[in-house]
Amino acid sequence: MKQYPFQDHTLPLNERVNDLISRFTLEEKIESMVQYQPAIERLGVSAYKHGTEAAHGMAWLGEATSFPQPIGLGCTWNPQLMKQIGSAIGDEARVFYQRNPEVNGLTLWAPTVDMERDPRWGRTEEAYGEDPVLTGELTAGLVQGMQGDHPTYFKSIATLKHFIGNNNEVNRGSCSASIDPRNMKEYYQAAFKPAFVKGGAKSMMTSYNAVNGTPTILLDDVKKVVKEEWEMDGFIVSDAGDLLGIVNDHHYYDNYKQAVAHAIKAGIDSITDDKEKSCTAIREALEEGLLSEADLDQALFNTFRVRFMLGEFDPDELNPYANMPESKLMSSEHAQLSLQAAKESIVLLKNERQQLPLKADVLKSVAVVGPLADVVYRDWYAGTLPYKVTILDAVKRKLANANVAYSSGNHYVTLAPAKQGAVFAAANDEEAKLQLVEDEQQATVFELVDWDCGSYTLTNLSTGKLLTTADDKYLAATAEEAYGWFVKEVIRLKQQKDSLYAIHSWNNKAIKLPAELGGYVTVEEQGEATEQDLLRVEQVKDGIAEAKALAAAAEQAIVVVGSNPLINGKEEIDRPSLMLAEEQRKLIEEVLEVNANTVVVIVGGYPFVLGELAERIPAIVYISHAGQELGNAVADVLFGEYSPAGRLNMTWYQSEEQLTDLMDYDIMSSKRTYMFLEEKPLYPFGHGLSYASFAYSQFHIADAFNDKEELIASVEVTNNSSFQADEVVQLYVSVEGSRVKRPQKKLVAFQRVTLEAGQTKTVALPIAKDYLQIWDVTRDRFVLEQASYTFAVGSTSELIHLTKTVSLAGETIPPRSLAVWTRAENYDAYNSVYLDESKEGTTCIAASKQQGSITFKDIDQSQVYSGIQARVAGGEAGGKLIVQAAGRLLAELEISPSSEQQWSDAAARFEGAAINELTMIISGTVKLSGFQLQP
Repeated sequence: MKQYPFQDHTLPLNERVNDLISRFTLEEKIESMVQYQPAIERLGVSAYKHGTEAAHGMAWLGEATSFPQPIGLGCTWNPQLMKQIGSAIGDEARVFYQRNPEVNGLTLWAPTVDMERDPRWGRTEEAYGEDPVLTGELTAGLVQGMQGDHPTYFKSIATLKHFIGNNNEVNRGSCSASIDPRNMKEYYQAAFKPAFVKGGAKSMMTSYNAVNGTPTILLDDVKKVVKEEWEMDGFIVSDAGDLLGIVNDHHYYDNYKQAVAHAIKAGIDSITDDKEKSCTAIREALEEGLLSEADLDQALFNTFRVRFMLGEFDPDELNPYANMPESKLMSSEHAQLSLQAAKESIVLLKNERQQLPLKADVLKSVAVVGPLADVVYRDWYAGTLPYKVTILDAVKRKLANANVAYSSGNHYVTLAPAKQGAVFAAANDEEAKLQLVEDEQQATVFELVDWDCGSYTLTNLSTGKLLTTADDKYLAATAEEAYGWFVKEVIRLKQQKDSLYAIHSWNNKAIKLPAELGGYVTVEEQGEATEQDLLRVEQVKDGIAEAKALAAAAEQAIVVVGSNPLINGKEEIDRPSLMLAEEQRKLIEEVLEVNANTVVVIVGGYPFVLGELAERIPAIVYISHAGQELGNAVADVLFGEYSPAGRLNMTWYQSEEQLTDLMDYDIMSSKRTYMFLEEKPLYPFGHGLSYASFAYSQFHIADAFNDKEELIASVEVTNNSSFQADEVVQLYVSVEGSRVKRPQKKLVAFQRVTLEAGQTKTVALPIAKDYLQIWDVTRDRFVLEQASYTFAVGSTSELIHLTKTVSLAGETIPPRSLAVWTRAENYDAYNSVYLDESKEGTTCIAASKQQGSITFKDIDQSQVYSGIQARVAGGEAGGKLIVQAAGRLLAELEISPSSEQQWSDAAARFEGAAINELTMIISGTVKLSGFQLQP
């Protein structure tokens, strides 16, 4: 084949990429803008797919090593471990790529960096917690491992998701998160920055939602912040279906050509959407001058540059990641790493009377009970597990010479129509449809699991298959597991009277019972269930009673409860409740009644609300759905072979009443997360107990930054126990003398350290200057304030051992001048407003109720103001803009109705005054984008 410059690996990278792009025809460029980039055989360019799921191991490609869910990895507080896991994922990605390079790409969709300010978010399991420093450091480590350490070639490419403000699932494709500049800069964007600046991530995915009225796929900050400020020199990809969603869901444009043109100009380099519609839209945009060929060239430069970095266009012998041995896939080393990660993720929440660790050589009888004791679940973004070790499996191995009794605690039931005289049985064939039969001896016995909120699963005890409405026509016992984008194994039961239930499918379609013997149970596409369709659920075994009896007869009870990661909360479904399922709470209560030696293990992907049980349970262990080694990890901790050192990455709340509305993205004003929460939580951020005890001493902190813009702190930590254990040293800061409300505490550094028995280590805690700065809304930039900084080092955000206060040389934010144009979004306080988009290129403010207000403080009083000019849009009904200074009326402007984006100037004069605090009251449908006071 002809030697082109792009094939010469000795040439500079950018020169090679530009040469390749210059040789594409316009049609080839258009076709290469989508996720599945086609082969261009005349140039020797292979087909390539952007986007392979790898949240906690390679997903959807077959068996692969499975690591704990990201929410669990977040509890490790170990960036070095994350780098190892990232490297293992990269190894296995290479193996799959070598098997089928056109389908199994090396641009991996992970990690999820979204801030988890609300645990009700359906995708809580996919991210790393509620703190931007913890999330940033952990994801930076994962990215480094995934991409490798070679100076030229990348093992794989990490695609961070989802930028930005994505922490709700309901209406995610059409909603808009209202986020002011401080929350955006100090919290939401702060979590993403380390993975780019420190981790070197080369790709990012935008989110489905809008922020302040603008779909994130069109946000200026994609280019301005990610590509320019953070110098990310890779590519940006849209989420699946999101480009067309600009039209279909957000209704931002009424045609695809404008949507695609705006998205590409805003920084989208790769489109994950319907190819035909997307490419047609690009062609139309080019024809009408909405896009230029140069716009495509820039996007393709970014995507193909990454492909060059992966070594695709170079000889294999130059690339250390080429020809990855097949043995790397599910290797024993990766299995050990999975076990280590699972153990490091375990959080010991409570341990009264030192119930844990258990003594395997002493115990003679143990009851292991609960619906999650003998299962290992995978979530939507998990791969196919090569094997599964349940908690029951592992406990039995630890107690080979003891009696281990087991009960799931679930009830066994049969199903029958309301009228007596017939029962339902799963047909004895491959279809296994639920059929009405006369002989009660033929009734199929099901294990019923109550997942709460009206969601149940029923498993045929004789076959192990779950009831499902997979074909949307019949109820049949054919499913291997509750799994899928639509979890059709969920059966919705609503008790009517006695043991009669109305039954519906996963999507609340009525389920109809047959009128005659031999008939099948069907899903009613239209219509409602009637009295004739009530189902009789007859209990044939009381699972809780069985579990209670086993616990009463045992020396020790281990109750394993939690969630199914695909039921009552997943992508597209926010969590209706944080409470443990009612049946699980009953199970724990009954076991506690008969056995004081009870340990509860909670397995789940979010913080739970435990209610009164939190006080009654003597010992509680928490772990996420941790993959193939779940059981071994838990057993190692329960029996003292590993001292737990996981720490919570999210606040566990006393109740959901401590949370505000799911769409409230302002953590500062709503007092959300550990940084601003004023009420006592159930368990605080950073919480986690150990079997060891640690002493802290010699806490030192510099009073000036080094040349790396780090403030160096150190502390001596001593392991006072008789065995090896990890401690997670956490450093928090609080600030006095700030212009604005600061967090009551904020994580600025942490270190997980292993200490031998009796060992003392000096732990270094470098504090990045970034983590101490605030966003100054008066000047639109980050500032290190001249203030008093109190640093507190401890084992959790509440268990603080030592503190030290230093005064850092910074700057004092000067009084605000309102004589210059001031954007409305840069307020200091607000009430009943939300942020929206002004089509003039900025953000505007609107009242969320009949009336709202924004306030500007610390105004320069050396100036005397006598008037105001404001940029407003009246909207459908118009309204008023009322201007006050410290409660004194300055001006009242009547704003006439107009179109939502018809902007005009409104002005008024008032008696001259020096102003310290200005409040602007917005009523009706008025929107305000900015203003300026006049002398």
